[in-house]
Amino acid sequence: MTTDTEYKSRNKTEEQQHSEGFVAKTIENQTAKIPSDVFLWAAGASIIGSLTLKLMGRDQNAIFVGQWAAPFLILGVYNKLVKVAGSDRTTSNVKL
Repeated sequence: MTTDTEYKSRNKTEEQQHSEGFVAKTIENQTAKIPSDVFLWAAGASIIGSLTLKLMGRDQNAIFVGQWAAPFLILGVYNKLVKVAGSDRTTSNVKL
């Protein structure tokens, strides 16, 4: 059975090995400021925009714009993960 001190020591070593760099921290700090709804609205807008372009007969543009929905939703998931857990457990500002 491991003691609390051993557990904390092992986790601290793991955290140091897996810490994020300056660029990743900066991006995550800025990304966390964006409301999650923005990504949902952007995905919805790309779908509606794609449908509109398709109805106008601009098929190639409709496909191009319609493909934006998935990246917007993935960015929304990333945004949520950053807000909930953060990538760097040693400097996370989120209180669980």
